[in-house]
Amino acid sequence: MSSNVKETVIQFGEGGFLRGFVDYFFHKLQEKGLYDGKIVVVQPIEKGMCQMLADQNCEYNLFLRGINNGEIVNEHTHITSISRALNPYTQYEDYIALATSPDMRVLVSNTTEAGIEYLGTEKITDMPPKSYPAKLTQFLYKRFEAGLPGMILLPCELIDNNGDNLKECVLKYADLWELGQDFKNWINTENDFCSTLVDRIVTGYPRDEVEELTKQLGYTDNLIDTAEIFHLWVISGHHEDELPFNKAGYNIVWTDDVKPYKKRKVRILNGGHTSMVLGAYLYGLETVGQCLKDETVSAFLKKCLFDEIVPTLGNTETDIQFAKDVLERFSNPFIKHQLLSIALNSVSKFQVRVLPTILEYKEKFGKYPEALTFSMAALISFYRTDKANDGAEIMEFMKTASVEEIMKKEDYWHADLTDMIPMVKGYYDMIQEKGMAEAYKAVLAKN
Repeated sequence: MSSNVKETVIQFGEGGFLRGFVDYFFHKLQEKGLYDGKIVVVQPIEKGMCQMLADQNCEYNLFLRGINNGEIVNEHTHITSISRALNPYTQYEDYIALATSPDMRVLVSNTTEAGIEYLGTEKITDMPPKSYPAKLTQFLYKRFEAGLPGMILLPCELIDNNGDNLKECVLKYADLWELGQDFKNWINTENDFCSTLVDRIVTGYPRDEVEELTKQLGYTDNLIDTAEIFHLWVISGHHEDELPFNKAGYNIVWTDDVKPYKKRKVRILNGGHTSMVLGAYLYGLETVGQCLKDETVSAFLKKCLFDEIVPTLGNTETDIQFAKDVLERFSNPFIKHQLLSIALNSVSKFQVRVLPTILEYKEKFGKYPEALTFSMAALISFYRTDKANDGAEIMEFMKTASVEEIMKKEDYWHADLTDMIPMVKGYYDMIQEKGMAEAYKAVLAKN
């Protein structure tokens, strides 16, 4: 690292998502002259890609591809926002020294959903401790001892209240290691653990196209990353003065409450996926892209989104725009999203992503929504095939139980669905007797 590089961000995680999302935004801030500071990447587990990054001077190419306002966009950026990559398992001293740098201000992480966990078995003297929160506690304690100010923490792990959960783990380690009340006060008052919601499909290393992209670049890049154009980063906090993402023109939302954004994403994007894919697979399609090109399935999805999901959320311009963006994202020709991979664990996904909309729609409009209720019948029909992929007990039950028994299984649905039985049974029988194409016609004909 040359002495004139200012390092201000530490990033736990070196995978495709952070490189196609956070590192891109910091690169753009620097490029636009809005931010002076580089990222130091830290490998959160023993096996990782830090050496690969170091071998390429921590530079790589990112291709953002998709449809924006009906136009195909293909944006190539040579990313240079990372100054170095450290493996704390082999470079512990260099890693822990980052804690005593007065320039360090931001800490970003993506250590997978399982990464934010309290093990309670590590010691503060471990070099390094096993879990990410334990590494972080050790790092922050070193910083506290050096008399330095705290950090802005931006965890990107896909769990609810990721900031609050991470902070809770850190405070537990502070107790376990008896680090004292002063340190805990410093954690609480000097550091901002921001809960966040991230949204961008990052497709990673493009194995199928790597030859073509290598020709385009004129050299080999082992860390090429690919992602869609769309991005949304919702952060519970207000740090635009230090991190001027909005000024740079990016869709980063500083807010006091991430929950409404999370609800919109889960109901529209994830709910759109779950309500569409099982019926579409039974109809004979294999990818999301094919669904959007097919007149019938595409009409069904639009009915789910614009006639049922969005009205339940409140039909605001923002909700409508988000749903339109979702349609563009689903029809991205650069992403081949297999229906069967989205269909994994569909019972629990349906309970979280689709059922709340069905029940709220009934409460709001006095009747069950046709298309989303139909998707419940499609779910039951799909689980009768050998393509379902879920827990063994769930698959056995869903395959053999009657529609009535399935609908009354409250530990699956966390609700009493007795009222819905006649409507779901009607659609289920239609799918079985007349096939998916005729059943789609019937549901699309209803207002």
